[in-house]
Amino acid sequence: MVEQEPGKRGLRQRVQTALEIIRANPTGRIALKIVVAVAGAVVVLVGLALIPLPGPGWLLVIAGLGVWAVEYHWARRLLTFTRRNVQAWTRWATAQSWPVRLLLGAVGLVFVSVVVWLSLKYSLGIDLVADVLHYLATH
Repeated sequence: MVEQEPGKRGLRQRVQTALEIIRANPTGRIALKIVVAVAGAVVVLVGLALIPLPGPGWLLVIAGLGVWAVEYHWARRLLTFTRRNVQAWTRWATAQSWPVRLLLGAVGLVFVSVVVWLSLKYSLGIDLVADVLHYLATH
């Protein structure tokens, strides 16, 4: 296990103590479950809405899982599974040669470009490819 800085260990302990105090009261336990469920749902839904757009969509979904993991065991297991697989992917990708890493980056860039193009085309009605082709044909 990795040693934590003293300030972080103190903060984690204070949060854990506050959660135990809240859970000790039946009303507090129910209120905590409701607050965690709603807050996690809001973060996950915002993250899901942002996935097609460039930005932190998946990061927000994982953050929402982290919020749910405070109170729900299934979310803790799913978060652990996600963390383990992201770390495995990162280790695998960084162990590859430069040409493979450049290919992975190029595939990622093409994927994001297609997602942005489709998002703009179908959500805002802006077809960048058609606009660029029209511009090139007329100038």
